[in-house]
Amino acid sequence: MTHAPASEGIDSGSPDPAADGIEGTVESIAKPHNFGLIFAALMLTMLLGALDQTIVSTALPTIVGELNGIEHMAWITTAYILAATIGMPVYGKLGDLMGRKNIFLAGIALFLVGSVVCGLAQNMGTLIAGRALQGLGGGGLMITSQAIIADLVPPRERAKYMAPMGAVFGLSSVVGPLLGGWFTDEHSWRWAFWINLPLGILAFFVAAVAIKLPRKAVKVTLDYLGTALMAAAVTCTVLFASWGGTQYEWSDPLVIGLGIGAVVAWVLFFFAEKRAEEPVIPLHLFRSPIFNVATLLGMIVIGLGMFAIVGYMPTYLQMVYGKSATESGLLLIPMVVGIMGTALPSGAIMSKTGKYKVYPIAGTAIIMLTAYLMSTLDVSDPVWLVCVYVGLAGAGVGLMMQTLVLAVQNDFPGSEVGTATSANNFFREIGATLGTAVVGAVFASRLTDQLASRIPAEAAAKVGDSDSLTPALVRALPADLRDTVVNSYQEALVPIFLYLLPVFAVGLVLAFVLKEKPLADNADWHAENAGPAGEPGPTLEKEPEPVA
Repeated sequence: MTHAPASEGIDSGSPDPAADGIEGTVESIAKPHNFGLIFAALMLTMLLGALDQTIVSTALPTIVGELNGIEHMAWITTAYILAATIGMPVYGKLGDLMGRKNIFLAGIALFLVGSVVCGLAQNMGTLIAGRALQGLGGGGLMITSQAIIADLVPPRERAKYMAPMGAVFGLSSVVGPLLGGWFTDEHSWRWAFWINLPLGILAFFVAAVAIKLPRKAVKVTLDYLGTALMAAAVTCTVLFASWGGTQYEWSDPLVIGLGIGAVVAWVLFFFAEKRAEEPVIPLHLFRSPIFNVATLLGMIVIGLGMFAIVGYMPTYLQMVYGKSATESGLLLIPMVVGIMGTALPSGAIMSKTGKYKVYPIAGTAIIMLTAYLMSTLDVSDPVWLVCVYVGLAGAGVGLMMQTLVLAVQNDFPGSEVGTATSANNFFREIGATLGTAVVGAVFASRLTDQLASRIPAEAAAKVGDSDSLTPALVRALPADLRDTVVNSYQEALVPIFLYLLPVFAVGLVLAFVLKEKPLADNADWHAENAGPAGEPGPTLEKEPEPVA
């Protein structure tokens, strides 16, 4: 027998870990000595994937002006979100079947190719195509990073590493618009894409050299029908939520058709998954109460809570307090501080105690309290009070975001950790898209009613309709008219936070219902991932050794 390298391989110091029984298996999946370098690369790639959801937001007016494509402006963001959401379950499933390292590297490469296409784009069609390529890669970066951590670190110890990974999402929501605005003002909007190249290439080479994971010996059967139906369902859902009440009226035949198409595609998708040999989202995931509750919590509390605040507070600060776009972005930094301030210590405590249930309960309660406090805001309140509330919301999100992912990972064997992680993130993205659309529709309707009832007919032409209202326009209005518009904006947005309280109350009930399964420590985790007689379990499958 000639021993071929059986893995992309964590060096166990033994030519055949399986031969050493359970101890050999344990050693082969022990946290590698260069884990710090690996973790830094994973954090960097997660940041890149999350950052590109928001980095173009402040650059959009300049981009569409230069490329003459204002009618396609929404697609610059939508193309990325669509592709990333569709790609998440596919990356999770392929990682479980084929091994995660090469899938991860492919995601980075695809993301970088998309960045080059965007940076060189001379028209909107090319830019949108590049954003779709970026999204396909970015969805893989976010999912596979979390799954690789699950491969290398047992759940109990994993808690302290998952916490900062969750904080990356909060960081990207604030840093993205700031970077995009700075690049646009000081250099060129194209640098929002060029900046990905040195960072992405660095992460690629670090990952290629440092990450060592076992290869899989599983015959891959791709779920083509399920993937196609999922893509159709996600596309219809996202476009229905994004276009309804904005580009088109809710009664428009196109929006109605998208809604019907979404329902039909989702029904067909779940029917196809029931019959697929290797479903992209296996239906048995839904037999896990922990998966169901944690996923619903993420959709309701994080999807609505974080994205409603991040989506509307910058504009609120610009409209009501007259802040610039850059200043309003900087005033969201308390959210990042709040996320980091609770995510890091809670992760460390979870690693010590092995318990996680208290954190979603506390996080939901804090977000619920924040929604109530925000519903009491008045135009006369100081800016620092808004910042305190934003920081409080971040503290709630920090207790929940990666805790829910960890709870899901802990409830499934290593052979399915990628699929379970990607499904949890997938449905959270869907929830965030729908939640943001609902909040946006309610706000737009209320703002239109407020402006119509408060502004005299003879002054309406100066203000225009709610769709054309900008901070610059408001600041240019006469003082009395400006105050009327500011009060209209205040009354349109602030009560919506009160409307969210019943939704968050449902989330609080779910948090109490969430089952606590003690986080597996090293011994439990190794035993669970080892097969009979110490043979490597499904996450540690070895390729057959060639016969000399």
